[in-house]
Amino acid sequence: MNYYIIIPAHNEEKFIALTLESLANQTILPGKAVVVNDNSTDGTEAIVLAFAEKYPWVSLVNKTSEAVHLPGSKVIQAFHKGLETLDNHYDIIVKADADLIFPENYFETIIGHFENDPETGMAGGFAYIEKNGDWILENLTDKDHIRGAFKAYRKACFEQIGGLKPAMGWDTVDELLCKFYHWKVLTDQTLKVKHLKPTGANYNKASRYKQGEAFYTLGYGFFITAVASLKLAMRKGKPLLFIDYIKGFWKAKSEKKPLLVTGQQAEFIRKYRWKKMKEKLMG
Repeated sequence: MNYYIIIPAHNEEKFIALTLESLANQTILPGKAVVVNDNSTDGTEAIVLAFAEKYPWVSLVNKTSEAVHLPGSKVIQAFHKGLETLDNHYDIIVKADADLIFPENYFETIIGHFENDPETGMAGGFAYIEKNGDWILENLTDKDHIRGAFKAYRKACFEQIGGLKPAMGWDTVDELLCKFYHWKVLTDQTLKVKHLKPTGANYNKASRYKQGEAFYTLGYGFFITAVASLKLAMRKGKPLLFIDYIKGFWKAKSEKKPLLVTGQQAEFIRKYRWKKMKEKLMG
């Protein structure tokens, strides 16, 4: 199966070479890897161009956007810019961050998962961060969720869910829509991806309400939002974030923000979330 990778990048001169090197070392190389250089003011562009000279499957696209780093929308707008430059001759499309080191067998293993089960719509490994010289699991999500840093989609699934939404919550709504359309989401604990920069390191103060807004736009409703907010705040070790998330939810509700999903999909998502909560309580 042929896979294409799109890597949005903003001021990633510290890490982008390590990411591209790990792709060049894959046991099965990508058909194409597009780095979308989004307003970088450092050496990102020069590093990517040097790789593009060496590897014909690497290419660079320059994009200018606002300098403010808001989670979700900016990165997916850059992803779309990269997608526009690609042909349709792929079986798997991958969105990856520019601060990762993939193990050498990563994409060979991912391809194997897609080939072994035609119902698998998305697949991914797990993110590990360095702490005191050890690489430990970056434990921000449930084990059945694929991190937004590296998402691989079967083409048919990617098209059916309508691609990626340029909003915070894009990397949750994609999986929920996968399930809505009866695709499987597969995580492989043997695939350990080194995440060189902790999640959310660049987010500004304005973005803290965005998580609550994201829960609203996913159609969660208040109670599910409250549970999800508490869980995430505790996982991040910052319990007070719970208040910001709830404020963000009510702000989005009062402004009647458009949902990322249809009414029917929102109903499915709420039922699915309730089911998962009950399973955890019973288990």
